[in-house]
Amino acid sequence: MTTHPDELAGLTGLFTDQERQIALSVRALCAAEVEPHIGRWFEDGAPDDPRGLMRSLGSLGVLGMHLEGYGCGGMTATEYGVACLELEACDSGLRSMVSVQGSLAMFAIWRWASEAEKQRWLPGMAAGEVVGCFGLTEPDHGSDPAAMRTRARRDGADWVIDGRKMWITNGSVADVAVIWAQTDDGIRGFAVPTETPGFTANTIKHKMSLRASVTSELVLDGVRVPESAAFPEVRGLRGPLSCLSEARYGIVWGAMGSARTAIECAQRYAVEREQFGRPIGGFQLTQQKLADMSLEYVKGILLALHLGRLKDATGLRPEQVSLGKLNNVREAIEICRTARTILGANGISLEYPVIRHANNLESVLTYEGTVEMHTLILGQKLTGQDAFR
Repeated sequence: MTTHPDELAGLTGLFTDQERQIALSVRALCAAEVEPHIGRWFEDGAPDDPRGLMRSLGSLGVLGMHLEGYGCGGMTATEYGVACLELEACDSGLRSMVSVQGSLAMFAIWRWASEAEKQRWLPGMAAGEVVGCFGLTEPDHGSDPAAMRTRARRDGADWVIDGRKMWITNGSVADVAVIWAQTDDGIRGFAVPTETPGFTANTIKHKMSLRASVTSELVLDGVRVPESAAFPEVRGLRGPLSCLSEARYGIVWGAMGSARTAIECAQRYAVEREQFGRPIGGFQLTQQKLADMSLEYVKGILLALHLGRLKDATGLRPEQVSLGKLNNVREAIEICRTARTILGANGISLEYPVIRHANNLESVLTYEGTVEMHTLILGQKLTGQDAFR
């Protein structure tokens, strides 16, 4: 008789009834609408109907669920984290869709846009009827967003934006793009309708990771928006980095969802697969792998839960989010790689979820801050010395 790592460590009892119910609701949607198709979507390189999927997620209430007002759920950070865990247990691309919609595009508008822009965009985004994307990363500037080349200049009562953004989730299906650009008074954010003349989004092909989500290049060629589209108060990197902290927090939970799925698959396989006349789970080296994987998973869940409770109580500092993102993604990808070895050759087949999760985590490892950047953030706090330059 096998024991799930959650049961082994007594994790379930650490969550409230509401948190457990959210997990079950998200898991049910994934089982009904995503899991039967996810292997094919990954193989095809795109979901069948990303906008329809976004509407389903909106109906469930997970889009911007941790934001207050404007049709958003107003739920706790821990409840949002639990949802992210279940979404990524299905697929990292699914959690990325939700994170970009809620923690990047919606949060940026909710936190920094004018009241009129909030009313214009947020209710539809919460319902999944309006899709958003977040344009910060550029072809030549990822870890150093301060060097971005996208520029917005005033022209009469309007702003005119020129530039390119790269690796933008939801870009080709978005109705509104949050664009960060250099201006004469620092970096500023803009809510740009994607139907604006001069705005184009090109879907990025030939990805070997996050294949079941839409990733795009954004091109802005003389895109003209009114003053109302500009975020009125925030200047500099404070704006985009505040949004990234929200998204990184979701990753702390989500990565453990991928790890959980890989462990569950490897655990089942270990008791069903026989070699040398016995299940491979009866061999010491396989048991060591399962024990080590489960240990790191349990520690990752405890870290995510601690950060969630802390965020709900007092808020999180950026370095605390970095601590969680660095550890949990790094351990999750190692768990998936180890699970792959338990499955042997079957581990590279899309008939099993392990290689898909491992490939996806290769992207999660470097987006929203690379391992190197999060390491240096922690090092700076531990030593008081800035080693970025």
